[in-house]
Amino acid sequence: MSAPMEHRVGGPYWFAGGLSFRQLDGGRNGCTRKSALLLIVAVAAFLLPQLTGAAPLKEVRRVLIFNVYSPLSSPGVALMDQAIVAGLEKAPYQIELYTEELESALFPEEASQREFREWYVHKYRDRKPDVIIAVGPDPLKFLAETHGRAFPNIPIIFCGSTEEMLEDRKLDSHFTGVWGTATPEKTLEAALRLQPSTRHVVVVGGVSAYDRQLESITRASLQKYKSKLDVTYLTELDMPTLLDRLQHLPRNTIVFHTSIMQDAAGSRFIDASQAVPLVASAANAPVFVVDDVDIGKGTVGGNVLSFAAQGEVAASMAVRVLTGEKTRDIPIVKSANVYMFDWRALRRWGLKVGDLPPGSVILHRRLTVWEAYQRYIIGGISLILVEALLILGLLWQRARRRKVERELAVTNDRLRLAVEAGGSVAWDWDLASGRGRRFGDLQTIYGIPASSYSGEIEDFRHHIHPADQAMVASALEDARQNRKPYAAEFRVVRNDGSVRWITARGKYYYADHGNAIRMLGMAVDITERKMAEEAFISLSGRLIEAQEEERSRIAREIHDDYNQRLAVLAFDLVDLAENIENTDVEAGRRLHEHWNQVCELGADLHVLSHRLHSSTLENWGLVAGARAFCEEFEGQQEIQVDFTDDKVTAGISGDVALCLFRILQEGLRNVKKHSGADRAEIQMDVTGDKLHLSISDRGRGFDSKVRSSQSGIGLRSMEERLRPLGGKLQIHTRPMEGTRIEAWLPFTIGGHQAS
Repeated sequence: MSAPMEHRVGGPYWFAGGLSFRQLDGGRNGCTRKSALLLIVAVAAFLLPQLTGAAPLKEVRRVLIFNVYSPLSSPGVALMDQAIVAGLEKAPYQIELYTEELESALFPEEASQREFREWYVHKYRDRKPDVIIAVGPDPLKFLAETHGRAFPNIPIIFCGSTEEMLEDRKLDSHFTGVWGTATPEKTLEAALRLQPSTRHVVVVGGVSAYDRQLESITRASLQKYKSKLDVTYLTELDMPTLLDRLQHLPRNTIVFHTSIMQDAAGSRFIDASQAVPLVASAANAPVFVVDDVDIGKGTVGGNVLSFAAQGEVAASMAVRVLTGEKTRDIPIVKSANVYMFDWRALRRWGLKVGDLPPGSVILHRRLTVWEAYQRYIIGGISLILVEALLILGLLWQRARRRKVERELAVTNDRLRLAVEAGGSVAWDWDLASGRGRRFGDLQTIYGIPASSYSGEIEDFRHHIHPADQAMVASALEDARQNRKPYAAEFRVVRNDGSVRWITARGKYYYADHGNAIRMLGMAVDITERKMAEEAFISLSGRLIEAQEEERSRIAREIHDDYNQRLAVLAFDLVDLAENIENTDVEAGRRLHEHWNQVCELGADLHVLSHRLHSSTLENWGLVAGARAFCEEFEGQQEIQVDFTDDKVTAGISGDVALCLFRILQEGLRNVKKHSGADRAEIQMDVTGDKLHLSISDRGRGFDSKVRSSQSGIGLRSMEERLRPLGGKLQIHTRPMEGTRIEAWLPFTIGGHQAS
């Protein structure tokens, strides 16, 4: 096994931000080794919280990592430890991290290993971890054998081992983790795709326990190829002899390197950083490998184990256990291998990238001239094409402009004839020169005693009523920027000082470069229509006012007269029922029923009185009145009403408050009658100088373009109430998507416009 180098101490790491660093007593068997890198990390981690300010204290959780080898001697272990440390930072605790190594490669003797293990059991006897992470096969075997005795009920997470390496040992429900899966057969299949002429396969390995375990897995995996290929195992040699054999391999050979942590002469190696480079440099055939850390040292690659990915999975499982999950509820998974290859080695052996399995990762790839400079090449060609297109575009633009000018001239003539026939006014503006021409019934609209007038565009703006100039300018700019038709209704001041209402429509015309160059339009006098509308609005306002007065009168009569009379009648019925009960039980019961009916009738009359005229609205204002009505409606109609208000203060003028209150009543009645919803949302707020009311439901909705007769009357009544007060109504609805009614009114307090 191969793995960046963490720092080995016989105690916990303390890291800022969730992992903590502290050194306990050194322990024994190499546990007191330190390094300059350890000192740097410790100092930086200790000072960082002081520089960034004190962080909130977190609960402490202990995590013990048992490594098969020291990260300093195994790049694979280092990668897994790095990934585990990074993953544990996601835990919501202060992690007190301990690391230990069995070092079975350096101390393979059974007595040494027994002493190590007994020491670790003794060392953590009174400092029990919350979770243990076993990195590699030997720690997993050790924990499987001693878990019940040495670390009872402590969750164990494992990684860095294949399932075959566990041999016949069993794991109980306290174990979960990620199995590595060595797949030599997939690597061989990829090698045969790259080098179809292959006849010989040479498997290279060492004699340490881990080396032999990988060799055993490889033998079983490649067994089916024995009849097709000459498979040779060079696993019982010292390193010099092995390197000599690799220099004299026959043609059409590939080498599969498993692991060499110890050769037959007893020499020890760090596989990824020492043995692999020696094998790759000596072999006269391409070398394929098992682990991702073995790529980049002259080897080609293969379907490799990812140590970093296994560490990430183990860390995530540990975090889940620390936050309360049980190991028995976290299934054991298998690590997904990846096809990974070194482009430099592929090129050395003449192997084609196109023959790699789909989805392969290619490391250290050098760009071709085209890949490196394609932006510049494409840019140069594009520049030439752009220049050619610009020349063609200029020629086309000139022809197009002449065509547009002819079309505009024809349009202008048609417009002039239509205007003269319809008693309207039209205009033709040349935006480049700032001049324009108006023609038609100029006398009626502008008081100009002529049928045609030419002048500056500003001359037209002077005729617009001062109160409407900003609105007209905004509509013109919106039409020009968004390339849409211009439309507006506004007042103009004639030369004699009188005011007329007009509706104007127009359209901008654009040059090929995108700028507006001309505008044609038409205006129609609508003064008589506006006067009729204003008269109707005044009449509508008086009718609504009269209606409210009549509502108030009826409500007072119901409250002051009928309710009191019903109350007296109810008291008489109760008294009569009590006297009759003693002599005639059935008659008493019927009188009680009549009394209940009278009480219900009184309650209904009270509700009707409140609907006709809300005393809460009159006494306590809009918000209180609206909220009271919503609560009353909710209780009677069994429809949940959520009412919210924001910045709606007291002192709102009575006509505005009454208008919104009636719209609220009508809106909720529509929810009950038409929506089918069991919930409505009411929002009342102030936006700028506007009072805003929103009534929404999630019911069946309707087509806003086709209103039903019933809903149409209700909505029209809302619009009629809003119009005299300068308000507006908006309906947002679609079939089966609910409805939202929004009313907007100028915000007045005590009759004065809010600022």
